[in-house]
Amino acid sequence: MARYTDANCKLCRREGQKLFLKGERCYSSKCALERRNYAPGQHGQSRKKQSDYGNQLREKQKTKRFYGLQETQFRNLFDKAAKKSGITGENLLILLETRLDNVVFRLGLASSRKEARQLVTHGHFTVNGKKATIPSMELKAGDVVKVKDKSASSPKFKEIKDMIITVPAWMSVDTEKLEGKVLALPTRDQIDTPVAEHLIVELYSK
Repeated sequence: MARYTDANCKLCRREGQKLFLKGERCYSSKCALERRNYAPGQHGQSRKKQSDYGNQLREKQKTKRFYGLQETQFRNLFDKAAKKSGITGENLLILLETRLDNVVFRLGLASSRKEARQLVTHGHFTVNGKKATIPSMELKAGDVVKVKDKSASSPKFKEIKDMIITVPAWMSVDTEKLEGKVLALPTRDQIDTPVAEHLIVELYSK
């Protein structure tokens, strides 16, 4: 399946909540959801009662869009989560959170997951001192993500050095060094993405 290239704001309107796909714009009054809080399209303002299947499907689509994954990527990640010990839904969220692109975003080194994915692909980061260009790379406790020395002089990253960034408890960041560390794998209560993961498990269990 090809990557979605239409307006990101339509995705937020479709899901009925902010997916924070456009960085700072999502926090401003320019956010499309602030002005048109209904689904896009001719019948966007009509309200329909969702079936159980519809709710499960919407939750899966919303989660995919939050993290910027395509359908096959998301299904493969779910299958991987299902094979792990523990609760499948929580395993899925942990796998999503520990992707390199998401960690870069969480560390405040990118304004959105989409931008983080682009920066990773373009080779601006190292993981444990080695160049990393795969957004889906799974990180583990102890891994250190750092902006490459050549990239650190760009205006984008120079600006970050003057910021005060708050990160989740399972990671740490040093803005002066432009690096962050995964202290531990996140627990469910440390993941603030508004997702009802049990609905995704129910959908894929049919």
